Amino acid sequence: MSFKIAVIGGTGVYDPNILDDVRVEKVDTPYGEVSVNLGRYKGKNVAFLARHGADHSVPPHRVNYRANIAALKKLGVCWVLATAAVGSLNPAMQPGHFVAVDQFIDLTKARPQTYFEGGDAGVVHTDMTEPYCPQMRELLRRAAGSLKLVVHAGGTYVCTEGPRFETPAEIRMIQHVGGDLVGMTGVPEVILARELEMCYVTVAMVTNFAAGISPTKLSHQEVLDVMGQNGENIQRLAMQVIDWLDVDRTCPCGGAGVPAGPALRP
Repeated sequence: MSFKIAVIGGTGVYDPNILDDVRVEKVDTPYGEVSVNLGRYKGKNVAFLARHGADHSVPPHRVNYRANIAALKKLGVCWVLATAAVGSLNPAMQPGHFVAVDQFIDLTKARPQTYFEGGDAGVVHTDMTEPYCPQMRELLRRAAGSLKLVVHAGGTYVCTEGPRFETPAEIRMIQHVGGDLVGMTGVPEVILARELEMCYVTVAMVTNFAAGISPTKLSHQEVLDVMGQNGENIQRLAMQVIDWLDVDRTCPCGGAGVPAGPALRP
């Protein structure tokens, strides 16, 4: 059975019971075993993966991103909707708002970022001009409008290593280079999905303003509180996108000319 759609749940989005007939499957990859929840929604097979584990036990810098994306590819996934809790550097992007991210800046330091390490895997320089699927971003915009949710049609996501929050000086630097949002999980997830020719989109939910912008000190509990208040909205948004998604249509993301084999070879 093929699962063409996947939801990657970030902070605050752990519950696979947004799907029907859920079962857990262990998927072996060359990068490790991954636990994935498999179910259905309105007649479509959907995979659900909790990025940080079901109990949020895995910090962002320890997530096995290569195994996660390889496992979804092995299940037959072509379309990935990833959620992310983010801090905002843009006054227009306020807590509770959603953003269909269209660009990223990578400030991580110690994460494996590719399936192409040379040798048998080869050397591949993947084009990242449009890292997030334009068709899925448009679906997000339309779905949010139908649900009367505030969504920004684009925004630049800056990924930091974590798990600490950023300093005010770092936030000023990020503002200077054009960042709108800051988070800890968007990279290398988006890169790996593109390497395997998957249509990938991030729906970011703003939980707070970043350090030095927020009038108070940041805390993980603040993030969880806002996600708790708005968690139902992000689930409604994700499920509306899945409902409207035509899994059989073609998209340029799936034709990047990048061989998809290395992530799946034993």
